[in-house]
Amino acid sequence: MTDMVCPITNGLPTHREQPLDPPEVLGQLRSEQPIAPMTFPDGHRGWLVTRHDQVKAILADPRFSSRASAKHLAFPSDRAALDLEGDMPPGQFEHMDPPEHTKYRKLLAGQFTLRRMKQLTPRIEKIAADHVAAIRRQGPPADLVKDFAVPMSAQVICELLGIPVEDRERFEAASSSLLSLDISPEEAMGAMGNLLGLLGELVQRKAVEPTDDLLSGLVSSGELNPAELVGATLLLLVAGHETTANQLALGTYTLLREPEQMAKLRADESLIEGAVEELLRYLTIVHIGVQRTPLEEVEIDGVVLKPGEAVLLHLPTANRDPKRFPDPDRLDVTRKALGHLTFSHGIHQCLGQQLARIELRVGYSTLLREFPELRLAEPDVELPMRSNMTVYGVHRLPVAW
Repeated sequence: MTDMVCPITNGLPTHREQPLDPPEVLGQLRSEQPIAPMTFPDGHRGWLVTRHDQVKAILADPRFSSRASAKHLAFPSDRAALDLEGDMPPGQFEHMDPPEHTKYRKLLAGQFTLRRMKQLTPRIEKIAADHVAAIRRQGPPADLVKDFAVPMSAQVICELLGIPVEDRERFEAASSSLLSLDISPEEAMGAMGNLLGLLGELVQRKAVEPTDDLLSGLVSSGELNPAELVGATLLLLVAGHETTANQLALGTYTLLREPEQMAKLRADESLIEGAVEELLRYLTIVHIGVQRTPLEEVEIDGVVLKPGEAVLLHLPTANRDPKRFPDPDRLDVTRKALGHLTFSHGIHQCLGQQLARIELRVGYSTLLREFPELRLAEPDVELPMRSNMTVYGVHRLPVAW
């Protein structure tokens, strides 16, 4: 063991030698010490886990808690001044354990079935086609982040939840601010207040004038009070928009950097479903990890994790584990990549994963089909990456055709 890889001090290493690869030091840890001691920026001593099978096992283990009260910020940031539990609205079921979590999960699971998501496919195809048409009218160059990925995913989630299109820009700006690692606590609370105000107004409206959408269904169920409705909708809105938009943009950027892989997709449209899984695995945009905390003493492969010690699970490094995915640092759109942990695992596995998959298939397919000569408009320019955001990606993606 070298001093360089053990222990980890001052939080999660985030420096990337290559923009699409996790930090090299984390790959070393996966090989040499996959459950490594880690000191969080606030001084808390916990653990960093980087191996696929161990990450998956912890995510499925009921002896580990997801509660916000036991979590610690994994990276140095002014956001540490925020109280992860006290400053969070009710209804954030991502940070709950059973039985509280179970109530929300059962209530929402029926809204995100594969069958229902497939029924949305024609509408998603129409939304993608409309944005492509707007890009064509504008002419090259276009920014696929601003002109395609963000508005497409925002429109889909707004229509699903029942958020009026005129409120889209308001929620997009606040959502983006909330996910910044550079934001001050005051700015974060301001963005949160903006979103909570928007959704609070919407919940009141749906109670009086329900429409055919997910939020109206939640309101009419009577299972949640107004504050819980707002909090749960906030989680669905931000997670359902930011992740898909950035995966769509970053995946397109990756394919443009890998012309042989893009050519395979153009030649055989049936590969798109597997290609989406491979891009999800290869890129893993939730790049700052997922936290769990042992409720009791747990031993994993000879390492004893004690109650209360925060455990950071690094999904990007786990998804590059050569013991699970051969030659994992190579993008291969023909790979059978099922089994990746990008949507997490266990009781907190992403509710909207089927919707995300459909949006990505439609988005990538539409771009490949409509722009057969799509290329980077600035091929020699290093694009700004979203290293300063909780969801990784590119801040902009200028393209021509």
